[in-house]
Amino acid sequence: MKILITGGASGLGLATAEAVEKEGWRALVVDVRPPDQRFEHVTADLSDRGEAERAVRELAERAGGLDGVVTAAGIDACGRMEDVPADDWERVVKVNLLGTASVIRAALPYLKHTRGRIVTCASTLGLRPLSDASAYSASKFGVVGLTRALAVELRGEVGVTLLIPGGMRTSFFDGRPDQYKPGPEAGLNDPADVAQTVVFALRQPAGCEVRELVVCPSTETSWP
Repeated sequence: MKILITGGASGLGLATAEAVEKEGWRALVVDVRPPDQRFEHVTADLSDRGEAERAVRELAERAGGLDGVVTAAGIDACGRMEDVPADDWERVVKVNLLGTASVIRAALPYLKHTRGRIVTCASTLGLRPLSDASAYSASKFGVVGLTRALAVELRGEVGVTLLIPGGMRTSFFDGRPDQYKPGPEAGLNDPADVAQTVVFALRQPAGCEVRELVVCPSTETSWP
């Protein structure tokens, strides 16, 4: 199986690429920066539709097709909406939501050919918003809606799974002011454990759908 993973240089994307390789499958990574050199990859800024589409086509043609796509790339811009520069706020939506749409759109011809699978990565903040995260919540609410719509639109052609993860121990929180970092009591999940749920969804036979997966720490404050 040939699985394209966005955001595969770090965090959940990297954990998913590693899990895919352990399955004996082929991980194809798209990220704004190069990943570990063991992975085939193309660098691209997913806020740019042209770059996103180019990266998908290049990797798919190089691999001879695609069996799955996992859209794990994501960024954030913390703060009250009035305090976050408009360009930063809009970039979150461009990467997290529009970048996801661009990657899927470019991958669909390959996935329809193989009856492949899509796993999108939303967030518990795509179901229950928190203050000072309007850009992130807007983008992830959008991913939830996009994925549910695609599940209807592509039924019988391409499998679609919505992954809704809670907090994970990744570099996602690095560089933030302390007020936006999870405390030691958060009990964040290991991204490798969450990646196993992605593999589970990808492993399902054609016609058997895992529509939605919520995977979060038992102490997650944004769920339910």
